[in-house]
Amino acid sequence: MPSSPFLCVITDETLCPLSLAEKSLKGGAAMIQLRHKHASGSQLFLWAVEILKLCRQYQALCIINDRVDIAMASRADGVHLGQQDMPIEAARKLLGHDRIIGITASSLKEALQAQKDGADYIGFGHIFPTSSKKKESAPLGTETLRQAATNLSLPIVAIGGISHENAASLISSGASAVAVISAVSRATDPTLATRNLLCTIQKSLS
Repeated sequence: MPSSPFLCVITDETLCPLSLAEKSLKGGAAMIQLRHKHASGSQLFLWAVEILKLCRQYQALCIINDRVDIAMASRADGVHLGQQDMPIEAARKLLGHDRIIGITASSLKEALQAQKDGADYIGFGHIFPTSSKKKESAPLGTETLRQAATNLSLPIVAIGGISHENAASLISSGASAVAVISAVSRATDPTLATRNLLCTIQKSLS
């Protein structure tokens, strides 16, 4: 895992993931998560291979959302799984111990279970209200994040409604990183938006 604090940029399904990944990496993103729920397996594979090349160029990590098969075939750095995806134990058997497995958790209970099951990091959220993904539950808030950081030994990547204005509060609440979609993808200049977010979270520790 990258040194804390770091920034993960998740691709936006409305934009070309290759272009967004490259612009984000230029701005200092340490992790790119390829997420596209409606793309074909062949298209995801092609994107994954190209994004991995970019990540190698910028010494960043390439993580594939949901698809263990795509992560394996493309030789990406790892996979990010939701609560309804393949169990961690099964994914670990396929990927081995040299690949990263991140797990989405929307409660401390889920996060603790993921840690027990062998996850490498927890994607914790949503912390703030977000329009990037449809959510049925209420935002967790920074106090719940602080409780999770106190009880977990794994890196926590905070997600959900993160912006330049609130990113620093997540690091000071115990997150190792923040993950964003719209804060970068919908910016006029995604590279500059990435750079500014990274600067904000790094300053939060000074």
